Amino acid sequence: MRWLRVNVLLFASALISAYLDDTVVGSASGEHAKALRGTLSPTAQVYFPNSTEFDTLTARWSTLAEPKVNVAIVPSTEDDVVKIVKYANKANLPILAFNGAHAAITTLGRMQGGIEIYLGQLSSVRIAQDNKTATIGGGSLSKVVTDALWDAGKQTVTGTCECVSVLGPALGGGHGWLQGYYGLVADQFVAMNVVLADGTLRTIDADSDLWWAMKGAGQNFGIVTSLTSKIYEIEQYDWAIETLIFDGDNVEALYQAANEHFSNIPVNLINWSYWLNIPSADPDKPIILFYIIQEGTTAVNPAYTKPFHDIGPISIEAESGTYKDLARWTQIAIDSAPCQKAGLANPRFPAYIKEYNVSAQRLAYDAFAANVSGDSPFSSSIFMFEAYPVQGVQAIDSDSAAFAFRSDNILSAPLITYTPAGNELDERAAELGNKLRDIVHKGSGSDELHTYVNYAFGNESPRNWYGYEQWRQDRLKMLKKKYDPEDRFNFFAPVE
Repeated sequence: MRWLRVNVLLFASALISAYLDDTVVGSASGEHAKALRGTLSPTAQVYFPNSTEFDTLTARWSTLAEPKVNVAIVPSTEDDVVKIVKYANKANLPILAFNGAHAAITTLGRMQGGIEIYLGQLSSVRIAQDNKTATIGGGSLSKVVTDALWDAGKQTVTGTCECVSVLGPALGGGHGWLQGYYGLVADQFVAMNVVLADGTLRTIDADSDLWWAMKGAGQNFGIVTSLTSKIYEIEQYDWAIETLIFDGDNVEALYQAANEHFSNIPVNLINWSYWLNIPSADPDKPIILFYIIQEGTTAVNPAYTKPFHDIGPISIEAESGTYKDLARWTQIAIDSAPCQKAGLANPRFPAYIKEYNVSAQRLAYDAFAANVSGDSPFSSSIFMFEAYPVQGVQAIDSDSAAFAFRSDNILSAPLITYTPAGNELDERAAELGNKLRDIVHKGSGSDELHTYVNYAFGNESPRNWYGYEQWRQDRLKMLKKKYDPEDRFNFFAPVE
């Protein structure tokens, strides 16, 4: 089916009546047409079910607890977003902004019928004359921003995956390769344009009381249509990686060595590891894929790699390149399998920790292996451990943003991947993911479960997402009452 232009409003209004609100009939169709006619920009687009374009725009990276969308609108200007939100408010229709990939939280499933606002046309990067900031369109993917800045000799902190937007991770804090120097993605905010729940477009900065909330809980407060971000000169063009594969029997030795050698990870070093099935390396159980990444060199310093070589990996592969190669090396480039929307369920179960509990790592590995090996429906699952440098993150006052967990060092998260096959399998996946997370969390010795909201499963509490201090919860609720009293933005990790 060909793409439908917004100016075909009489047809659009009839379809909106049919698909968006079962109670809207007869004369209400003309009301919708009147509300929409001539208001959106000529290049804005509207798509309805039973079209290829609608299916493409509404497809989710994780099909578990998907939001139900009845119409997808692709604005081409910030003012389009304003008009869509105001129209939805008048028609009492739910709204949800879509952008990029990897949002999988099950609270999104609370949206049962409504308008998707797909921000893909709001993609732009404009560097300021002083070369200290860039204004980024609200729909810009991380790769678009990285490439545009790189071509100008600049860089900034974005999410690591090329297929996510800049704003998606940023509104939940946002981890990135350069955070050891500059902090989280949210720490780069200088100003933003945001469409609030009442449909007004506001430019806000550090003088606004809403600024604090946007840096960690921003999905609850509006749709960011553009962002002004700090940018930096590229000081090191060279990057290197060693990719080591270990047998699962080496769990204890490997993570003990990680504790000993990466407990205070240098600012120019990143250490990730994945547990996953690679039958060519081990046909019987998951292997450990262990990345050591270093900036400012064409070969990772042997002082960092030798302790792990001594453990006896199955294989070692060394590569060199630039910052732009990092996503490909770690299998999260825009054309990598984890960036594709393949009709799979992909729930994650994150837990922050300060260091590895070696005994807990063994328990978690054994439980993971027992449930994902062989012909298990979860055989494509991955257990992720992301250890970034934290100097830049921890240099910023924790009270300055809604992101609450700056003192943590490692982000762990089992990603339970499977082909959907009904509620029973969904329940099994949730049970496994929660069990694995519980093992890691108990091993941390902390009474508090700190979770990265951008990886959240959905069964966590606001304290797990936004911090245990009561003042944090009270402040979020106060701001929610002020800026979104009708809970229009309540589908992604809602403040409650």
